[in-house]
Amino acid sequence: MAAENGEEKLIAVARHIAKTLGHNESMADDILQIFTNFDDRFSREKLADKLTTAGQEEDPRALDHTLKSLERQISQYVAADHPIWSDSADSSAFLDCVDELISTVRGLSVSSSSGAYLARAEDLLQQTMFRLEDEFRLLIERGGESFEPTRSYNNGNGELAEDNSNLLFDDSDEDDHDYSDNEIPVAQRLSNYDIIIDALPSGIINDLHEIAKRMVFSGSGKECSHVYSSFRREFLEESLSRLGLGKLSNEEVQKMQWQELEDEIDKWIKAANVSLRILFPSERRLCDRVFHRLGSVNDLSFMEVCRGAVVQILNFADAVAIGSRSPERLFKVLDLFETMRDLMPEFEFNFSDQYCLVLRNDALGIWKRLGEAIRGIFMELENLIRRDQAKAAVPHGGPHPITRYVMNYLRAACRSRESLEQVFEESVNVVPSKDSTLSSLSVQMAWIMELLETNLEVKAKIYGDPALCSVFLMNNGRYIVQKVKDSELGLLLGDDWIRKHTAKIKQYLSSYQRSSWNKLLVVLRADSSPVAANVGGKSMSMKDRIKAFNSQFEEIYKSQSQWIIFDEQLRNELRISLCNLVMPAYRNFIARFQNAPDVGRHADRYMKYTLEDIGTQINELFEGGKGSAGGRK
Repeated sequence: MAAENGEEKLIAVARHIAKTLGHNESMADDILQIFTNFDDRFSREKLADKLTTAGQEEDPRALDHTLKSLERQISQYVAADHPIWSDSADSSAFLDCVDELISTVRGLSVSSSSGAYLARAEDLLQQTMFRLEDEFRLLIERGGESFEPTRSYNNGNGELAEDNSNLLFDDSDEDDHDYSDNEIPVAQRLSNYDIIIDALPSGIINDLHEIAKRMVFSGSGKECSHVYSSFRREFLEESLSRLGLGKLSNEEVQKMQWQELEDEIDKWIKAANVSLRILFPSERRLCDRVFHRLGSVNDLSFMEVCRGAVVQILNFADAVAIGSRSPERLFKVLDLFETMRDLMPEFEFNFSDQYCLVLRNDALGIWKRLGEAIRGIFMELENLIRRDQAKAAVPHGGPHPITRYVMNYLRAACRSRESLEQVFEESVNVVPSKDSTLSSLSVQMAWIMELLETNLEVKAKIYGDPALCSVFLMNNGRYIVQKVKDSELGLLLGDDWIRKHTAKIKQYLSSYQRSSWNKLLVVLRADSSPVAANVGGKSMSMKDRIKAFNSQFEEIYKSQSQWIIFDEQLRNELRISLCNLVMPAYRNFIARFQNAPDVGRHADRYMKYTLEDIGTQINELFEGGKGSAGGRK
């Protein structure tokens, strides 16, 4: 009999434990299963029967008393016409009542015979949640109004520091602004991105957490999250506005003048950096504190707070990415691309949970579209080169405007070489290269250079004079090689490319000499008798030959002193080459001429130029008209 009483007492203890710890039927059932596995005496049927019987035997009078007491206490707070959290004693007492009510509702939920009491308790709980929601709203609004973000900030190492010198937003022009009571406070500017702003006072954050905990446990987490997200979302929207980032539609971005859009891009870069490096991490920290250990409500609330601001940031970048491919846009689009690239780790860090996956994917997609836009701009540059028709010759054979434009454009672009390498490594549309060691960007640059050279060769044909055609190609070739050698282009195209195109310039120089000076040299070098020579199929006397030389040299000087060799080194090299070519031949010719029988003592009468005159006038060529025609005076 004693053993039976002992077993009965043991079962009673187990039943009490299951009833106390089991907040719902599922939890109680799990506890019963644990007892059953522990000892055969704790049969599932015995414990379950006795537990159910105990639930059915709850004293209705005790339940009624408990509910009436809670109704009386809670109704006083629910009906209060002042904020409950204005007094710490009231808020503490109210939370105690809420805790007891929640416990009562949970206890009634496992009983099958307490339906009427459960309905009363749930109705009271709903009224309580309405009041808690109002108190939550009042607290978060009051906290935002009273808090001054310049007083403290978190330096990223968990340490608070004082700083009143740096501001997130420049309010220097708004010192006299009279903010209304309902205006949303905005975080102040800090020049260092490695900080976290405490957007609400610590005491209010703790109060918000206590309210949020009760609302979530009571099934009102969605309502609590909505109130929180609405207020913090407005804070972020106002912050972006203060940073200069407006809510622009795709169409509005497309219609902007380029100068205006450049300004908007600069504002976007600032706003994106501040948002991803300061504002969003600060909101993550605040959310983690308000909804600490409250499960998915934390992540959902954070996503709802930040989603609008993130979409606003991404939409602008996307509108630029799908916009015009005009080559002038390259540098600002590169700025956007590099900013997005640098911020991708921030997107990954700030939006790491499952609810923010779509935001991370959108950011990655828009970053890639910016890369596509950059490749598209280079394709448009190629088309611009192809479409640049040979309408009129450049005066004096100087560098063509398309040469200057393309080379300066590529030099400037290659200052962002690392970014362009990244963009073109993802492309499969670049022209294949025989040299597999070249990067995709190197291949792209070499292809543009080839298009430019082909275009210039077509333009050179406009010149009727083959010599001037060669000077034009020489000038443009020299300009191209110079721009390549002293920039990142040289590293991309390589030493072999530079050597090849330097050799091309020498070929143009040789072509110029042949087409311009060969006819004159034939006159000087005819090796027949000192009396007459056969020149161009005609027999010419020495007097005729000196006259022909004088005429041809004068004509060359008159035209080519107007031509331009823009590069001083190339100009000097060409003059030296011409002097070495012409002067020895002229010296030999003069010696023969002075000894010719039909000339005799009257040689000076026919010699318009001395040897020094020839050298002087050659050194006046290619100055664009700065020299003066002359000869013996």
